[in-house]
Amino acid sequence: MKKSTKMLTLLMAMVLSMGSLAACGGSKDESTTGGDSTTTTDAAATDAAASQETKNVKLTVWAPQEESKDYSKIDAKYGKNLLEYMCEQFDEAHPEWEIDFEYKVCSEADAYTELSKDASIGGDVFMYAGDQTASLVQEGIVLPLTGMDEVAANNGEKAIAAASVDGMNYGVPFTPNTWFMYYDKSKYSEEDIKSLDTMMAKDLEGCEYNFAMDLDNGWYNAGFFYANGCTVFGADGTKEDECNFNDANGLAAAEAMLNLATSKKFLVDDDNKVALSNMKKGNCAALCSGTWDAGAVKEALGDNYAAAKLPTIKMGGKDVQLNSIGDYKYIGVNKNTDNPDVAQALAIWLGSEQCQLDRFLTRGVSPTWATLASNEQVAADVATTALAEQNQFTAVTPVSKKFTTNFWSAMEALGVGMANKTVTKDNLQAELDKLSENITTEVAGK
Repeated sequence: MKKSTKMLTLLMAMVLSMGSLAACGGSKDESTTGGDSTTTTDAAATDAAASQETKNVKLTVWAPQEESKDYSKIDAKYGKNLLEYMCEQFDEAHPEWEIDFEYKVCSEADAYTELSKDASIGGDVFMYAGDQTASLVQEGIVLPLTGMDEVAANNGEKAIAAASVDGMNYGVPFTPNTWFMYYDKSKYSEEDIKSLDTMMAKDLEGCEYNFAMDLDNGWYNAGFFYANGCTVFGADGTKEDECNFNDANGLAAAEAMLNLATSKKFLVDDDNKVALSNMKKGNCAALCSGTWDAGAVKEALGDNYAAAKLPTIKMGGKDVQLNSIGDYKYIGVNKNTDNPDVAQALAIWLGSEQCQLDRFLTRGVSPTWATLASNEQVAADVATTALAEQNQFTAVTPVSKKFTTNFWSAMEALGVGMANKTVTKDNLQAELDKLSENITTEVAGK
């Protein structure tokens, strides 16, 4: 709704209220005693006008680039861009607020980094990855949310808990944030993809790479350790001096990683750029990613497009279901906002059932809203189905600032070492000891 239209609506409401009240005064029995009817009518009209006054609000909304694209090819209503469309829908639903929106591109992964520079000039409403929750809370950047009953009732318990600290919730979930496997179904059968060892053993004619993964990224390689029973900060994620990635189970997991890294049929690829290019040429049969790459993989594979949960892999002589690690993506409110009531309402709206559906239809982002699982289009989506299957084997990252500070860089160093062959079977245990120490050690100034 345009702002001029909104103001016209309010003026019409005021006029109608005044007209209605005047008509009631005119029909009143003239013999009735009491206060002056004209005075009473004028006072009521004044009260009605006051109740219809708008609050002028300015809100800055931070969201990733994908949220600000033109999706008119999917539906004309998304022609401006998705984020503006959703915010305008919110604006229409709230005539009590006259909202001036400002938009800035900021990925969920970069939200904490950007806000920690100076939160006072950051977005009033922003989208962020769940592993940043503890840092945002500890530094007083994010506002605890109220009015979350409907959100809590319609999203999974894990999604709510992963953005909660000391019983307070700090984010509205809108998508699971984990990964699974895409594959070329002309090269692998549904039976093949149950085991990574089976997949890697196959000789695929004209295909150099059987499997690709960003092995030097903790987002991916930690899944090997979690699959074999290892934990970071204990089973409940609260013991920040504990990490058992260097025990016997951790060693078996790391050996499985190392076997992959040294195979000529395995492609170590950052951000899947090389893997996608090879997949389009029929030179890569499977890769690991999330729903954010669904469109690109579908374009690369065409009719051979398929996705599934991760396969099993042999660790210590037994088949182990590969885990993914992950969390959820959230919409949060800046504690420095001048309009916390409006900002909270907008955050809740942007994570609502309708906005989650809009986001799925345009961006392919899988929803967390429970009722959308039975939506025909959601249920038929290959990537969303694979994500739901894998979510059963997903370890949620601890809500810990130390985790955010230490974990990713430590896991990256291990993966880089395997890729460039400085981490070998001979020094693997020593590298795992160093890894666990680096994850649990306090970092000065952090």
